[in-house]
Amino acid sequence: MPAKNATTDSDGFSAEERAAMKERAAELRAEGRKGAKKADDLQAVLDRIAQMAPADRTLAERVHATVTANAPELSPKTWYGMPAYANAAGKIVVFFQDSGKFNYRYSTLGFQDAATLDDGDLWPVSYALKQWSPEVEKRVAELVRAAVS
Repeated sequence: MPAKNATTDSDGFSAEERAAMKERAAELRAEGRKGAKKADDLQAVLDRIAQMAPADRTLAERVHATVTANAPELSPKTWYGMPAYANAAGKIVVFFQDSGKFNYRYSTLGFQDAATLDDGDLWPVSYALKQWSPEVEKRVAELVRAAVS
């Protein structure tokens, strides 16, 4: 479904969605190159965070610090142009989507199927994130630790 407030072309995708798909294609091409280094992936994440609007950048920096402190086994990389963190198998576990990515009113902290957040037959895998606080940091740290356990 196209993002709210986004204009769509005849193919049904907004310009923002098409840009995200192009970013992902470039990421896949980069992954296919032999010798791609973790340092390059980390720099790509830091560069993407630096491009964000100030409020989103602050949130992304805190998410990055919290994820790397609580799950050092995850490797930072970009995923559809978003900061993300992958397990040793290269599967994305957690990602941050800034509000400006698709013109949403909040940023998103999301978890992919590699995250072990299972709780019965229904559990949340996406969280709206508007402000950082000690309570938010504590909850994000708990979720990240659970996701990699």
